[in-house]
Amino acid sequence: MDVSPVPNHWGKKNQVDSDVSRGSDARLGIGFGPSRNPQLAVDRKGVNLRFKPVRQSMAAGRGISQLLRKHLQFQSSVPSFISLVKHEEAIGSAGIKPLRVFALLGVGFSGALAFASLASADEAEHGLAAPSYPWPHEGILSSYDHASIRRGHQVYQQVCASCHSMSLISFRDLVGVAYTEEETKEMAAEIEVVDGPNDEGEMFTRPGKLSDRFPQPYTNEQAARFANGGAYPPDLSLITKARHNGQNYVFALLTGYRDPPAGVSIREGLHYNPYFPGGAIAMPKMLIDGAVEYEDGTPATEAQMGKDVVTFLSWAAEPEMEERKLMGFKWIFVLSLALLQAAYYRRLKWSVIKSRKLVVDVVN
Repeated sequence: MDVSPVPNHWGKKNQVDSDVSRGSDARLGIGFGPSRNPQLAVDRKGVNLRFKPVRQSMAAGRGISQLLRKHLQFQSSVPSFISLVKHEEAIGSAGIKPLRVFALLGVGFSGALAFASLASADEAEHGLAAPSYPWPHEGILSSYDHASIRRGHQVYQQVCASCHSMSLISFRDLVGVAYTEEETKEMAAEIEVVDGPNDEGEMFTRPGKLSDRFPQPYTNEQAARFANGGAYPPDLSLITKARHNGQNYVFALLTGYRDPPAGVSIREGLHYNPYFPGGAIAMPKMLIDGAVEYEDGTPATEAQMGKDVVTFLSWAAEPEMEERKLMGFKWIFVLSLALLQAAYYRRLKWSVIKSRKLVVDVVN
């Protein structure tokens, strides 16, 4: 048997593989100088041609990895940034909340001071607000206390008429309300009325009669001011309508005289009353216990006289109140009957249509 040596192709292949596996990037065509083996240089070209797509894919992979690294770094930094912002906001809000509370407290305190100053200024300008009293004639179907009207007229005659007029009230208005006709005629005859002229063209005086109005305490306004230190006593015919919260105001004014508080000075000739605008009034305290002796024996206390005279002044300002309430009740009663009649008529006219039934013949 002819035994000839077999070419050692496996050795060359192993040598090439070992050279390549030793990590020479130049042999892969990456470029670190020429190879020492010419055959390997030829093979290197083949290797370069063979591994060119691989190199491109490796470069693309490195670019993708860099992008992924940057993206991951950004994602990792965003939560930290957001947490930092939230932390700063929490710190800021924790610091701002007390400031907001103090600011709100300051605004509320300043508002309270402003309101208190305005209220005190309003009280000084318009007087203290009068409390509300339960007047018996203010109900829907309530009427005047005519005994109180008579006592109030007596208080007016003996206490108020010396300064205050009631130019819109006549003696005949008292007939059937507080006095009989005979009592009113006697009362009117006690005054002297200037009338005229007579046939000779001269003025004369005569006794009063029912058609005459209540007498005037002064001839004119100038005389009234001169007698009262410059103050003009108002007419009391409509005083409970001419003043805000009229009845309560008049009662509070008549019974509200006090000594001036500390720090308040009242000039001579004036009197302190917190319910009067400005607090200083020229009229002195007039209602004193026992100042009037009532005909019916009622104790003439300050509060009783104030209640009676205010009731009389309320009647003088609104003498038709009882008639108006009675008329309103009559109208409500008549309209209620008319409403019932209209409802019956409507039912009568529409009952035929509303109670009609329709029969449907399903068979036909």
